[in-house]
Amino acid sequence: MNAELDRRDPKRAKMRPTDGAGFREAWHVVERLWDGTVARARGLEPELLHESVDGERSFIETLRHLVFATDAWIRRVILGDPKPWDSLDLPFDQMRDESGVPRDRDARPSLNEVLTLRQNRMATVRQVIGELTEKKLDSHTEPVTEPGWPEPASYPVRECLRWILNEEWHHRPYAERDLDGLESRAALRSEPGSSGAPGEGS
Repeated sequence: MNAELDRRDPKRAKMRPTDGAGFREAWHVVERLWDGTVARARGLEPELLHESVDGERSFIETLRHLVFATDAWIRRVILGDPKPWDSLDLPFDQMRDESGVPRDRDARPSLNEVLTLRQNRMATVRQVIGELTEKKLDSHTEPVTEPGWPEPASYPVRECLRWILNEEWHHRPYAERDLDGLESRAALRSEPGSSGAPGEGS
């Protein structure tokens, strides 16, 4: 199955790097792909980016979740910051509430506001990967003992970085799929006689 999926999209195989150069190439791929997705989002009315498609996270919420993933695995686990969170971080739904970890589902930041935060976090990942040595890649993190998520433990640096690549890779096709739905809604609402009801076109 993996071989067939890799054949269909050779970039997918790059998300399983084994050395520092491979991680740098993988992150470059991730950033370029997300640039295209964000460009599509900028073409939509801002309010549409807060709308859910088929009960999934909105586009804005997806970006907020990726900020949380970076704060958790890079800033907390790898860099050792016990409180890396921003108020716009959005954990995954199944995570229990943790003291000090934000979870404001009602926040409605603008796309530019979230992108400023996201670009900051992506630059952090880029720096960590850019400075990666084979010794660092093969090492384990120092446990962060303060409450938060992930739980205090020592984690393989390689697996933390692969987790971030996995999050970035798998959330983007969902975001693209949802942008397809939002673009269809926008087209329907622009048709003569359209009522513009929030759920129209879903």
